[in-house]
Amino acid sequence: MANATSTVALCPGSIASIWGYRRELAGTGPWIRLLLLPSLVGAFIGTWLVAKRPPEEFRQLVPWLILVATTLFLLQPTISRWTGIGQPHATPSAGTKLGLVAFQFVIALYGGYFGAGIGILMLSALALMGISDIHRMNGIKTILASMINGVSVVLFIWLDKVNWNMAAPMIVSAIIGGYLGASVARRLDKKLVRYAVVAIGLGLSAFYFLKVYYE
Repeated sequence: MANATSTVALCPGSIASIWGYRRELAGTGPWIRLLLLPSLVGAFIGTWLVAKRPPEEFRQLVPWLILVATTLFLLQPTISRWTGIGQPHATPSAGTKLGLVAFQFVIALYGGYFGAGIGILMLSALALMGISDIHRMNGIKTILASMINGVSVVLFIWLDKVNWNMAAPMIVSAIIGGYLGASVARRLDKKLVRYAVVAIGLGLSAFYFLKVYYE
């Protein structure tokens, strides 16, 4: 119920963030269309699993997923120089696109099941695909996260897993925070936003390592 209530509360915030990133989303249609179906299918399966299985089964993977994604995001420029993968403005091969679709399905599956850090996971994948603008990456990530959470919201409501007394005030706060967060981030220096993403990712992974392995 905590997972369901949190997802329902935060979904409107993601939608508000889309409006904040509306200018950066120009020209991103091909990426969104490519990743939309795996996002929807993965989210449905993940949400169905969390409603039927205990979340603890997946909980121990959370800090490792976030740490790996953050490391990939941090090292993306170096990886691009060494391998040619993710060079800015380079046209990805069919195999690279297929790999991204598969990875997005796994992210959506995880997002529907647990959800912590899916933004970091998607940013690392988009960076390795050669999208160099962090604000554009954030815009694409926000749309896909909204789709993933939207599927989860529908299923959680249908399965009666939401505590609406707690969700209602959280929804209002999430909408305000989502819009203001996007509006502020897009005005910041791109390098600063990138460093902030890395810091948040490392902080999240450290938090979940402590929570999972030392509580």
